[in-house]
Amino acid sequence: MKDKNLGPVFFISVIITALFVLWGFIAPDHLDETSSNALAFTTANFGWFYLFATFIFLAFAFYLAFGPYGKIKLGEDDEEPEYSYYTWFAMLFSAGMGIGLVFWGVAEPIYHFITPPLDTVEGGSTTAARLALRYSFFHWGLHPWAIYTIIALALAYSQFRKGESGLISSTFRPLLGNRVEGPIGKGIDTLAAIATAFGVATSLGLGTLQINGGLSHVFGMPNTIFTQLMIILAVTILYMLSATTGLNKGIRYLSNLNLGLAGGLLLFVLFAGPTTFIVDVFTTTIGDYLGNIIPMSFRMTPFTQGTWVGAWTLFYWAWWIAWAPFVGTFIARVSRGRTIKEFVLGVLLVPTILGAIWFSAFGGSAIFFDLFEQGRISEAVSNDVTTALFITLEQFPLGMLLAGLATLLIITFFVTSADSATFVLGMLTSKGVLNPATSTKIIWGVLQSSIAAVLLLSGGLGGLQTASIVAALPFSVIMVLMVFALSKSLNQEVREQRRKEKRRIKKLEELVMESDKSQ
Repeated sequence: MKDKNLGPVFFISVIITALFVLWGFIAPDHLDETSSNALAFTTANFGWFYLFATFIFLAFAFYLAFGPYGKIKLGEDDEEPEYSYYTWFAMLFSAGMGIGLVFWGVAEPIYHFITPPLDTVEGGSTTAARLALRYSFFHWGLHPWAIYTIIALALAYSQFRKGESGLISSTFRPLLGNRVEGPIGKGIDTLAAIATAFGVATSLGLGTLQINGGLSHVFGMPNTIFTQLMIILAVTILYMLSATTGLNKGIRYLSNLNLGLAGGLLLFVLFAGPTTFIVDVFTTTIGDYLGNIIPMSFRMTPFTQGTWVGAWTLFYWAWWIAWAPFVGTFIARVSRGRTIKEFVLGVLLVPTILGAIWFSAFGGSAIFFDLFEQGRISEAVSNDVTTALFITLEQFPLGMLLAGLATLLIITFFVTSADSATFVLGMLTSKGVLNPATSTKIIWGVLQSSIAAVLLLSGGLGGLQTASIVAALPFSVIMVLMVFALSKSLNQEVREQRRKEKRRIKKLEELVMESDKSQ
C-alpha cells in the first residue's frame, strides 16, 4: 500500500543520495578527487563562516538561558517534564556523541600529542600534552552542544509551544509564514535530510573503521576494505532488525545496553588507571579550555597557510551541524515540559562535563602511559589510528577482555545511531509523522550504510571528513536563519506576555478604584 506521507522531500532527498552512492560505486577515484576539490574550496572560502556561525550559536544559547525567555516552558505553562533528570541527561549524552566519542576518546588526544595544533610546539612534549587535551575538550564541549541546543530548542518550541509539526521547516514559520508549506519549506527539509544522511554516514564509517581495528587487534582479522564492507553489511542487518521493532523496543533496549557498557568501561578506566593523574588532568584542562575558548573559537591560519584547523576544527563543526537535525529532533522529543533556561543549561553543560571526563580518563591515561611508562601508544596511533583505544586498554588489567567489551560497545553504538537515524530520517521525509513507515526506514537504512561504504571505498577516513564538511555548508546557513526565526517568535511571545500583564494590572487597579469608591 502506498504511504500517503511520502512527498517531494522524500523522493528528492532519496534520489540525490542514491545518485551519490551510485557515483561512489562506479567511479570511487573520481568521487575522491571531486570531494577533495570541494573540501579545499569550502575550507578556503567558508572556513571563517563555520567558526563565526558556531560561536553565534553558543552566544545565542547562553542569551536564551539568561535573557528574558528563560522561564518560558517548552509546552503548556502547567506542563511537567516527561522524564526525570537522570533519564533525560542519559539520553542527551548517548544521542549526541555515540560512536565518535569512543573512536576519538584516545585517538584525538594522542594525535594532537604527536602533531600539536600549534606549529611552535614540539610533538611529544608536556606542552603538546596540555594542548592535545585542551583541543579535545574544545571539539567535544560547549560548541557542538550549542549547535544541538539551537535546533532542538527551535523544534521543541515550535512543536510543544506552538503546535507545529516536527519538521525542520516548521521552525521558520515566524519568518516565512505559510510559505513553509511550499517549495521553500520543502527545500529546507530536503537539505536537512541530506545533511543528516551524510553526517550519520560519517559516524557509521568511523564506527566501521574502529570495529575492524578492534577485531583485528583482538582476533587478528585483516584490516582491509573488504572486511570493512562485510562489517557494514552485517551491522546493517542488525540495525534494520532493530529499526523494524520500533522506538520503544529496539532503540530503548540498545540505548540502555550502550549506557551500561560505556559507564562500566569509564569507571574501570578511572579507578584501575592513573586515577590521581586523570583527576588532575580534568581539573587543569577545564581551566585551560575555558581560559582559551575565545581565541580557539576564531582560530584560522592565514599567515602560515596551515591545514590543521581545516582537518580538525572545521571538520568537527561541520560534522556537528550535519548531525544537528538528527540529534536536535531526538533531544526536542525528550525535552517537553522543560523551561528554556533548564533546557539550555542541561543540554549545554551536563554532556560537556561528561565528555570532558571521558577524554580525561581515556586520553589522559593514554598520554600518561606514553609519557611516563613507555606505552608506545603514539607509535601505534601513527601506524593505525583505529587501534588507539585498544592499545591503551592493553595497558590495564584484563586488557584483552576490555578490548572485546570496547568492540561490543562500538557495535551497539553503531546499531543505535543508525537505528535512531533511520527513524529521524523517516520523520523528516514523511511530513513529520511520529511513527514513519517501516519501508521508509529500511530505504534510509540501506542508503546510510551505502554512503558509508562508498566513502570508505573512495577515501577512507579522509573521505568521511570531506563529506561532512561539504554536506553541512548549506544547512549551516539554514541554522543561522533559524536563530532569527526563533528569536522573532520568542520576542512576540514575551511582548504578548507583557501586554497581558499590563492588562491584568490595569484591571486590578480598576477593581481597587471601584472598591475605594464604593466605600
